[in-house]
Amino acid sequence: MTAETGAPERGWYVIRTYSQHEKKVKETVELAVANLNLQEKIFKLVIPCEEIVELRKNKRYVKERPFFLGYVFADMIMDQETYWLIQNTPGVSGFLGGSKPTPLSEQERASLLDFIERPAQAKPKLAVTYEKGESVRIVDGPFTHFIGIVEDTNEERGKLKIMVTVFGRPTPVELDFLQVEKI
Repeated sequence: MTAETGAPERGWYVIRTYSQHEKKVKETVELAVANLNLQEKIFKLVIPCEEIVELRKNKRYVKERPFFLGYVFADMIMDQETYWLIQNTPGVSGFLGGSKPTPLSEQERASLLDFIERPAQAKPKLAVTYEKGESVRIVDGPFTHFIGIVEDTNEERGKLKIMVTVFGRPTPVELDFLQVEKI
C-alpha cells in the first residue's frame, strides 16, 4: 500500500511454487483471473525459461526449462482478493516475503524485464555439461562406441576435444556435445 493514499500498490511479486508446478500454477491463476474478471488487478504472469537440448535414445529433443525453478513472477496489485486467490491456488507454497509480500525493487524489476525481453539464444543450451578429465562414450559418428577422455570443452560452439585411443595411440577428436554421453 502506498503511504499517502493507503491504496494497494502495483508491483512485481514473486510466487513460490512446488517443484515443477510453475506452468500449471501460471495456467490456473490466468484462468481464475479471466473467470473472476481480475484483469485490472493481475496484469501478467511470467515464467522466464531457457531452451535446452536433451539426448534420449540417440534423438535430440529441444525443450523449455524454467530459469528460476519453483518461481512465477506476477505483475499485479496486491490486495486481500489477489493475495488469497494466488495463495489458495494448488501448487503455490506462498509469496516471497511470507504473509506480507513486498514487490521487487526497481533494480530487480528492471533486471527481470531485461531478462524476459532479451532475444533467445541462437542455439539452445545443453542439459548436460562436461568437464576436463571426464570419461565419455561416443554415440555418433565414425568413432561410435569408442570411449574417450574430455581434454577441452567449448560451450559456445557446443564442441568437445576428446582423447580416443585408436590402434593403441591417443588421438584427439573434436565432437559435438550431442555426439557423446557420460559414462
